[in-house]
Amino acid sequence: MLLNRKNIEFYLTDLETPVGKIINLTLALLVLVSSGIFVAETYNIPDESRTELKSLDTCIIIIFAVEYILRFWSTENKIKYLFSVYSIIDLLAILPFFLGLVDISSLRLLRWFRILKLIRFLDKKFLFGSISTEDGLTLTRTLFTLFAIIFIFSGLIYQVEHPVNPFIFATFLDAFYFSVVTMTTVGFGDVIPISELGRLLTVLMILTGVALIPWQVGDLIKRLVKTANQVEIICPGCGLVFHDADAQFCKRCGKKLPKNQSI
Repeated sequence: MLLNRKNIEFYLTDLETPVGKIINLTLALLVLVSSGIFVAETYNIPDESRTELKSLDTCIIIIFAVEYILRFWSTENKIKYLFSVYSIIDLLAILPFFLGLVDISSLRLLRWFRILKLIRFLDKKFLFGSISTEDGLTLTRTLFTLFAIIFIFSGLIYQVEHPVNPFIFATFLDAFYFSVVTMTTVGFGDVIPISELGRLLTVLMILTGVALIPWQVGDLIKRLVKTANQVEIICPGCGLVFHDADAQFCKRCGKKLPKNQSI
């Protein structure tokens, strides 16, 4: 089968066909592996293992670079793609590596943003039917957002503080602990950054925690309560699975619902 631009664009965005699922599942797994490599590198591992992990990460970043080039080449509206959220995230994932080749070490901070590439795959169709409602998909995205924010801040604070404060920020787990207690405004005070950039990041963590986490958690609780009050009634029109217990018509397509199937 000849792979032209339309075919490449289709399979890079397709989440339903077997080929599309395999491609995108592979990319999602590579994102997780690369993020795991960043975490593993913060620990005291043998030099041989560190070299192998670095080589593996280089291979993954090359795959991401090829992916970015193919997405750009295959899309019709290239200007729109360049300024899209997904394009910016994809670029942040590969930019630190290639700019690092010319020793712009500060840009290595951006590599922790690579986990945001997973946003593209948080789709109900991609999750093989494991999430059957829009609320369930929203819950998944909310939980991922919270985790991604904490993960990124943990990586950033580790990258900034470890060189000047190696005994306090010894590993990623230390940074993760600091991020959690800081963003939840618990602030035990047993882990304290000493660099100016580290303190600036701490302020950003606190502001993010105050502004974002209560809103996200509140929305999460509301959706959990809403989902608990719904029953399984499959709409014969659009296939939506869950509806309010007293619903007579589908809230998505308006088709009359059958009698409660969960009774």
